[in-house]
Amino acid sequence: QVQLVESGGGLVQPGESLRLSCVRSGRGFGLLVMAWYRQAPGKQRELVAHIMQSGNANYEESVKGRFTISRDNAKNTVYLQMNSLKPEDTAVYYCNTLPALAYWGQGTQVTVSS
Repeated sequence: QVQLVESGGGLVQPGESLRLSCVRSGRGFGLLVMAWYRQAPGKQRELVAHIMQSGNANYEESVKGRFTISRDNAKNTVYLQMNSLKPEDTAVYYCNTLPALAYWGQGTQVTVSS
């Protein structure tokens, strides 16, 4: 059973930064397209960023220039560096493959508020 464990969330003020981490158990991590998703209260889960096996990355328009996704295949870990955070970034953040598989981790809460 694959497990996804997200961490690094917290309560920050607008303009501050956070770095999220996600460890995926199981084999073949380096062969997967990995992604970060988020779900704000009352909204559907949305794709935030994804990173290819090659390291090439793509971002949802609202986070371009502020968020950076990266991966460490030796550690089965994907990261999301979030800078210049805004209140609208408040959500539970999840990692998964792209396309997402059925099992999700518990997510990590990010709250941006003054």
